[in-house]
Amino acid sequence: MEKQDNFSQQINNSKSANVEKLSLKTKIGYGMGDIYGGGSWMIIGIYYLYFLTSVLKINPALAGLVILVSKLWDAVSDPLMGIISDRTRTKYGRRRPYFLVGTVFIFLSFFLLWYPVDFSSEMKRFAFAMFAYLFFCTVITMVMIPYNALASELTLDYNERTSLTSVRMFFSMFSSVLCAVLPLEIIKRFENIKAGHIIMASSFGLLFALPFIATFSTTRERQEFQQRLSKFSFKENFIIPFKNRSFRMVLFMYLFAFLAMDVIMAILMYFMTYYLGKGNQTNFVMGTLLIVQIVVIPIYSMMGKKWGKRKAFSMAVTLWLIAMIGSFLISPKTASFGIYLFAGIVGAATGGVVVMIYSIFTDIPDVDELQSGSRREGLFSGLYTFMRKLSSALAVFIISNIIAIAGYKPPIEEVVDGTVRIVQQAQSPEFILILRLVFATIPIALLALCLWAALKYPLTPETHAKLKKILEAQRKNQIDQELMQERLKLKKTLIGE
Repeated sequence: MEKQDNFSQQINNSKSANVEKLSLKTKIGYGMGDIYGGGSWMIIGIYYLYFLTSVLKINPALAGLVILVSKLWDAVSDPLMGIISDRTRTKYGRRRPYFLVGTVFIFLSFFLLWYPVDFSSEMKRFAFAMFAYLFFCTVITMVMIPYNALASELTLDYNERTSLTSVRMFFSMFSSVLCAVLPLEIIKRFENIKAGHIIMASSFGLLFALPFIATFSTTRERQEFQQRLSKFSFKENFIIPFKNRSFRMVLFMYLFAFLAMDVIMAILMYFMTYYLGKGNQTNFVMGTLLIVQIVVIPIYSMMGKKWGKRKAFSMAVTLWLIAMIGSFLISPKTASFGIYLFAGIVGAATGGVVVMIYSIFTDIPDVDELQSGSRREGLFSGLYTFMRKLSSALAVFIISNIIAIAGYKPPIEEVVDGTVRIVQQAQSPEFILILRLVFATIPIALLALCLWAALKYPLTPETHAKLKKILEAQRKNQIDQELMQERLKLKKTLIGE
């Protein structure tokens, strides 16, 4: 008991001395990089399935296949890029070179993603969409995996990581607001819908690419983390991480939460258009949700610092779960105020989910270092990024097949005064009923699983403080008998060994 008290006292005495404060310039420069990550997925989540089925006029099942097949490539490329990033050695570091290399490709890949080819053959349009989406996925892998990995080494402090993540999420969510509201507004300003998509894609391609110049310029990497390269081991990189209890629970939290989010985004355009009859308000409803997400960032940041990241995350998931249960009360007769209120509550919940889960990510490489003795931020970033893409693909695949089976009738083209216009067709009552049920029931089930995983997640502020001190001694080969005993206890708690 006396040894335990001594160790705890050492932890408390070292907390203030070991806080690693980052400059505002570094936080802003790093945060700007997620304009790409947050914004690009928002546009894809809301509009891409609709673009494939209504602009390229690809069968919904084929459109879902475009997204799902690309995940087979992601299953290889995402973890592989994480390993490549961990094993990169340059004078600029392991992560930062990819920001500069990726700038041109970010613009090009996003432009091709939305280029409205007019091949007469549906299979040719399908093949082009498949190529464009695979190219986009490859580029975002090359850039965002090193980007995500960098956060864990910019600072090793538990609360400072929350601060860094909060700034990052501000840029991510601000970008998400722009990407929820502006694309449709840009497209609507052109009588030729295809020209509208080209202008939209060019504008947002530049918005996503250019900030990485600032990210490269304002961040630095830790030389001590660039250890000598060890021999590559498949088991160490692809098997051992999944034996880590903390990693598994975070993976479940992330997958279930973002899958619920992606399901809602994928079906929202259909839900607003065909059930509520307010499709022209979809971008403003999403804008409301995302603006509230931004507003609550400092609130959840304070909650995470005061009560711990797990507790703040669980509270956000609970609020979201309550909101989705309440969504059964929404009907075509609901006033616009009620719809925007619902969007605001969901925004208040999802804002906390996003801020806290990304802050939690930064702590997992510390737990892994306790297990492996290596810094493998890139590997975990690769695994998280793959799960993010998988959740998005599963959502689109599930929704696209549901609406196909339910008998979705795509819009038809009419020529009015020489201008091609898209006219919506009336949907069957069965289709509307399925829309209504899917919108609420699938997210509710996923959020219940997410909350279960959060309650099982073992890393608290107190255990992280102990972990940080043990890792510092471990890097210096200064583990004494007292620290060895604490190390074994922590491994059992955090890893399950």
